[in-house]
Amino acid sequence: MSENRSSSKPDITLSWTRSGDINRLLSREWLVTNGLGGYSSTTVMQVATRRYHGLFVPHLPRGRTMVIPRLDEELRIGTTTVRLSGAEYADGRLDTDMVQHLTTFCREWQTPIWRFSCEDREVVKRIIMPYGQNTVYVEYRLEAGEAVTLRLRPFVTFRMPDAPLSEARKPPFQLIMVRDRYEMPLCEGVASLKFCLRPQAGAFVADTCISRDVSYRVDRDRGSPHVEDLESPGYFTVQLDREHPVSFVASMEHWENLQHDADAVFAAECARLQKLVSQDDRVLDDRLETLLSLAADQFIVFPGSRMEEHAFAQASGDDARTVIAGYYWFTDWGRDTMISLEGLTLCTGRHREARAILRTFAHYIKDGLIPNLFPEGERTGLYNTADATLWFFHALDRYYDVTKDRDTLMVLYPALKEVMEHHVKGTRFGIGVDEQDGLLKAGAPDYALTWMDAKVEDWVVTPRRGKPVEIQGLWYNAVRLMGRWANDLGERSDRWDGLAKHIGDSFNDRFWYASGGYLYDIVDGDTGDDPSLRPNQILTMSLRYPVLQKDRWTPVLTVVRDKLLTPFGLRSLAPGNRDYKPMYFGDLRARDAAYHQGTVWAWLIGHFIDASLKAGVDRSECRRLLDAFDSHLADDGIGTVSEIFDADPPYAPRGCIAQAWSVAEVLRAYQATRCTAQ
Repeated sequence: MSENRSSSKPDITLSWTRSGDINRLLSREWLVTNGLGGYSSTTVMQVATRRYHGLFVPHLPRGRTMVIPRLDEELRIGTTTVRLSGAEYADGRLDTDMVQHLTTFCREWQTPIWRFSCEDREVVKRIIMPYGQNTVYVEYRLEAGEAVTLRLRPFVTFRMPDAPLSEARKPPFQLIMVRDRYEMPLCEGVASLKFCLRPQAGAFVADTCISRDVSYRVDRDRGSPHVEDLESPGYFTVQLDREHPVSFVASMEHWENLQHDADAVFAAECARLQKLVSQDDRVLDDRLETLLSLAADQFIVFPGSRMEEHAFAQASGDDARTVIAGYYWFTDWGRDTMISLEGLTLCTGRHREARAILRTFAHYIKDGLIPNLFPEGERTGLYNTADATLWFFHALDRYYDVTKDRDTLMVLYPALKEVMEHHVKGTRFGIGVDEQDGLLKAGAPDYALTWMDAKVEDWVVTPRRGKPVEIQGLWYNAVRLMGRWANDLGERSDRWDGLAKHIGDSFNDRFWYASGGYLYDIVDGDTGDDPSLRPNQILTMSLRYPVLQKDRWTPVLTVVRDKLLTPFGLRSLAPGNRDYKPMYFGDLRARDAAYHQGTVWAWLIGHFIDASLKAGVDRSECRRLLDAFDSHLADDGIGTVSEIFDADPPYAPRGCIAQAWSVAEVLRAYQATRCTAQ
């Protein structure tokens, strides 16, 4: 499978020949989102390899829900039947003819498009989810050849994507047919599933079919349950000719919203995306920057399951917004949101959404902390984090620097003072200032409070209790920002200036690991001071107010570059450490054991570049550190950036196929290095 690129359009085109490796079709995934947290996604081969894959995964009050996991498509040409999609089964069968007929796959703007050649016919398929609606359109066009019969069979289920397959609500579901409208009530308290063809055409044949022993190979390889039975209530059959394209539509919305033909929906979405990227003329002139800006759009969503946020937002003249941390299984996380905010919103000209996100999270401050995350479908956050709240200060700083929005600073400032008081006096999870050195300590049994938060049952892989290095960098930055904002708002800054000096003196005295020429990862930890070489120390240089004294910047950067830097970000632990894991693979325990023990994190490249620029490294040299991401956009999750990568070559992409802070930080770093880059 080869890639063709257009220098002027934000397209990614993959060409296919029958002799190609089908594993490439099964390992590359596409993603369509709807601005609500819902999505449509599977592999380029249109065979699901994860339990998260589905044609229609709307965001309902209970959270993202698998509703249509699969749509079987057949072309009937005389006595020949061509299956353009299908499934893999537990016995290893791949039930599809796609590999014989696919010619190209293209991601055009955010739309996946397949082109098939079948018996002198050229058929084009594309998928869209209208922005702000729990609806999916799948359009089919015949571009060459005589008319064909198209048969479309939707399979229906009802389960959370990350729930065990055994927990799916079992069919049969009641099927209600009224003229060209078809409905299936799936669960009490949830709108009915509606499906139809647009424009009205063909016929629906009620013909129940059970597809048994469907297998998802990624889950199989991870040692997870991977086999389920899927049920279909019937199929549509319609004549497809060159004058009359047809679309399968599935939705949880009212029927009045489903009267549009696909062309109008695609045109509206294209206009929306063009408006987004046209806010900065320089973006349109740069293909990679445009692709990253489009990828950023997929993470900014309405908080669908927390309706009270809309009331809060309306009261202040805003719209509620939050950030999906990653597709498919992450919800909105405080830490990820605040790290991502600059890249997703400020670098794309979406200042209104940035303000809405900051104000939305401010409503949830409790005991001086913003939520670590909101579990899927829940209205109450979890607060087990030592750094998310400090990242909130960083995000607000970046927002205020770009927008000069004094009103928002004034609105949030009382909450910021409350946050600082809780940190100084001590708050939940052992988070609080050590009065002797001014440093921030954190730790509680059974919790991992930093971004290195992997946990398997009762095993906390990297507890990092004590005084983690990046927490001090974030804490110092927040204290300095409080002093600056106090001055801006007419208050005295003496207290914050004094505390900042205390922190800085203590930090530079305590954290320098002289024999290694870098910083301890933790001081005053469970086993004393920890000299493990990790990337966290970069944050003591990269933030607006670096806590690390300047004469140590270059030595730290040199060690991190030599031991941790890869083409896709920084390793989370240096090779040679006894806990180092070169690959993120296997069952849940094996994966979590590697998650922060070597695995490469793309988001860290942004802060490494920030630190490098501060230390005087040439911009063009920093820009070259991002080169590998260009080709990565045509791999794994097409048009986006993966969460993590293996620590050793060939640095295989792993984890989420689309991660907010990966996209955000690569985009932000790309813009930061564009001025003089060649």
